[in-house]
Order: sequence, then C-alpha cells, then structure tokens
Amino acid sequence: MTIRAKLYAAIVMTVLGPVVTIAVAIDGMGALDKRFGQVEERAARQRLALELKFDLTDLNGWQTAYGYDRGRSRPRFLVAREAARRDLSHARRVMRERRERELVGRIERELAAFLRLDEAAWRALGQGRYGRVRTILLGAEITHFDAMAGHASALAAYQARRAAATRRAFDEERREVRRRLVGAGLGAAVLIVLLLVTAQDVARAALERRIPGADVQRPGHSAPEA
Repeated sequence: MTIRAKLYAAIVMTVLGPVVTIAVAIDGMGALDKRFGQVEERAARQRLALELKFDLTDLNGWQTAYGYDRGRSRPRFLVAREAARRDLSHARRVMRERRERELVGRIERELAAFLRLDEAAWRALGQGRYGRVRTILLGAEITHFDAMAGHASALAAYQARRAAATRRAFDEERREVRRRLVGAGLGAAVLIVLLLVTAQDVARAALERRIPGADVQRPGHSAPEA
C-alpha cells in the first residue's frame, strides 16, 4: 500500500470512530426519550385512575352526609359530582385501550344509574320523606357505589401493572443503550490503535524513502567507524 493510501486510511479511521459513537449516542437518546414519554403517559393514567376512585368515594360520602343532615351537605355533593364527571370524561378521552374502555364504560353506566337515583332521593328529601331518602341511599345507591368502586379499583390496578411494565421496558432500553455505547467506544478505541499503527507505518516508510538502504538509528547508538 502506498503512503498516500495509508494516509487516507488513517484519516478515514480517525473520522469513523467519533461518527459511529455519536450516531449510536443519538439513536440511544432518541429511544430513551420515547420510552420515557411512555413512562410519563402511563404514570399520568395511573394517577387519573386513582383520582377517579377517590372522586367516587367522595361522591358517595357527601351523598350520605346530605341524606342525614337534611340537605346541608348537598353543595359539597354537587362539587364532588362535577369532579367525578370531569375526571371520568378525561379518562374516556385518554384511555383508549380495550380494557380501559371497558372499565371506563362500566363506571359511566353505574354513575349514570347512581345519579338518577340521587335525583329521586333529593326530591324525596324536599318532600320530607326521610325514610324514603335513607332507603335509597342505603339500598340501591350502595349497590351502585360498590360496583363503581370495584370497576375503579380494577382500572387503577390495571394502570399500576401497565405502569410497572413500562418502567421495566424503560430500564431495559437504558441498559441496551449503555451496552451499545460501550461497544461503540470499544470500536473507537480499536480504530485509534489501528490509526497509531498506520501512522507508525507511514512514518517508517517516509524515512526509508528519504534514506534509501539506511536503517533508522536508535537513540543512544552511534554508527560504526569506517
């Protein structure tokens, strides 16, 4: 191989190592960014499921309260009702997986039945039919609440499992990126070694061309006397 060819090879090796390492790093960061976005999205769904579960418990609690204090807690019940509707609507928009849609739909149906009975209980309270109010609140309404709470618990448990799986996938992706970066770094180190060897060959060849037939003198050794 000519000196020029060896120089070109050395230049290519000098450039190739950093380019490959940078490409691996950029690809790895992109993969990690995507995985991290999935982790954040799943964590948000888990928080929403837990918030919805709390909303339904709060709703039932304030309904029971206004039934016993003859309507004084009704405003707090209405606030809880709007919170439950808002979070349920949000869940319907963002939870699009089959299992999610199934559980959200069940909660919606139970909540609709719960609120229809609540209107009947509120009318009975306004008519002074306190026995009727307690029959509704402690009978059918408890049944609807238990069903809602059960579906909300199942939704929260599903989101917890999916969140854990997403975190595991992120950790595995991070380990894979680390392995690829280490491999790229080792490859770059090999290229540097090859570069040094090539540079040494080029320097030796240049000296041999400059002094034909002469051996390169080692430091500390003098030429033999004539």
